[in-house]
Amino acid sequence: MMIYMAKDGSLTKRQVKIEKINEASVTGYCHLRKQLRTFRMDRILAIQPIKRQNTWRMSS
Repeated sequence: MMIYMAKDGSLTKRQVKIEKINEASVTGYCHLRKQLRTFRMDRILAIQPIKRQNTWRMSS
């Protein structure tokens, strides 16, 4: 989960599947916008991994 501040100062909470990281930006698939996006590092206010539950089941 990412808290991101846009150029206008508005905040959004986003789920992003990270593809690439460099010193100035993070690129990944944004589930909010449903497309590949690039986020500036200086505008990322918080980021943490999402804990996923194990959803698969074994057949008996």
